[in-house]
Amino acid sequence: MTESLDLLEQAQALLSRVARVDRSILSDDELVAFLKADEAVGRFVDAARVLDAGEVAERSRYELGAEGLSMRLGERKPVNFIERVTLVSQAEASRRVRIGLAVRPRQSMLGEVLPPERPIVAQALVNGLIGVDTAHTILSSLKQAAHGSDATPERMDDAELALVQMGATESADLVADFGRLWRDALDPDGIEPRYEDILERQKITVGRECNGIKNYNVKAGPTLSAALDAVFIDSMDPKVGPRFLSEEELARAERIIEITDGREVERIVDPRSLERKRADILEGVLTAGLKATREGPTNLRTVGTVTAIISLTDLQAGTGFGILEGTDEVFPASTVQEMVCESGFYPVIVGERGEPLFHGLLKRYFTEAQRRAMIARDGDRCVSPGCKRRAASCHAHHVIFYSDDGPTDINNGVLLCPAHHHALHQGAFELRMINGMPYYRSRADHFDDTAWTPASHNRLALTAAA
Repeated sequence: MTESLDLLEQAQALLSRVARVDRSILSDDELVAFLKADEAVGRFVDAARVLDAGEVAERSRYELGAEGLSMRLGERKPVNFIERVTLVSQAEASRRVRIGLAVRPRQSMLGEVLPPERPIVAQALVNGLIGVDTAHTILSSLKQAAHGSDATPERMDDAELALVQMGATESADLVADFGRLWRDALDPDGIEPRYEDILERQKITVGRECNGIKNYNVKAGPTLSAALDAVFIDSMDPKVGPRFLSEEELARAERIIEITDGREVERIVDPRSLERKRADILEGVLTAGLKATREGPTNLRTVGTVTAIISLTDLQAGTGFGILEGTDEVFPASTVQEMVCESGFYPVIVGERGEPLFHGLLKRYFTEAQRRAMIARDGDRCVSPGCKRRAASCHAHHVIFYSDDGPTDINNGVLLCPAHHHALHQGAFELRMINGMPYYRSRADHFDDTAWTPASHNRLALTAAA
């Protein structure tokens, strides 16, 4: 073991030199190389740290009592001991223990050495294929699914392997999305109780008024958060004028004259802070709800639309689940139907592969109906792999450019965030439609016709694959 400690000391000295390198003098290519190499090294360091934590927890387990490691060294729990020694937060110490216990070899009651609880995650972690964020996400999803009606050992192994393979090439956030799909596929009976638990945790607390301001603390469940997000995104869209602006603020707002299609157009620059705009928008929408219907005066109409997505099969059967645009959790099909009927949520019906079964009319610019259909097909994100921008803030892009006679149709449309939309037009990557679904190819693979990969993050389609 002295040799291993010597190696750690050598690695520490080398990494110390790397940390002191001035990144500002690096070329772009060198900086990207540093970014990749630092992450690769960091994964091995993180793997070692969680294995350390797992071993400390094992040697400090409850049944050892006063003979346990942490108790002998002055701490009742291993998490507190790790926190004291490493100076990390208690939350981080707890996370390391959870991961470490799941990926360390186990011991049977007879003293036999058993494989780790999650051997595929363990192997990927120590080989540097996935990071601790991804490992934690996978372990959490599998733990939630473990008692499901379809969570046979074989299916759990399939899920673990699929998530690890995805984690080797995708971000931890996308793995989390896919992990929820496996969780719901392995434990379909848990969808309803999980949703009920979410509703139980939804609440608004009201504080006392102080100097004219009353504090409202909102813990929004998926439906409420989806509605709030839709309202805020719609009302703060830079393509439309400021919403719910007082006459006084309107008078002091800056006005810019722009030339659009050969016409002079006046644009008002909203003078309010982002936080103030949100407050004014919420007040305006609540006032609209109290005073008017959808057909009321223009200044009192409600704003924002929430899309409820459900497959035709589930809609006909009344079982399964649907998805709300802007949220991560799934919902029972019955709940989606209720929301569509009672709350005015806009339904989009999709087929087995997530392809929309209807959409809006064709024209130069994509309609809101077409955008909703693209969200239903590709998931509520920019289609560029790894991008986490929600679709509501993305641009609708013609895969075959409109200037090249590309139709304004969902079979020729995808949603891209502004940054990736710009990157596509700069030639950083390509998109094409295959059987009505978008596919992606990077510039580096420009001449490789086998390099096209699916760009859609549709969760219903991924569920079918799971």
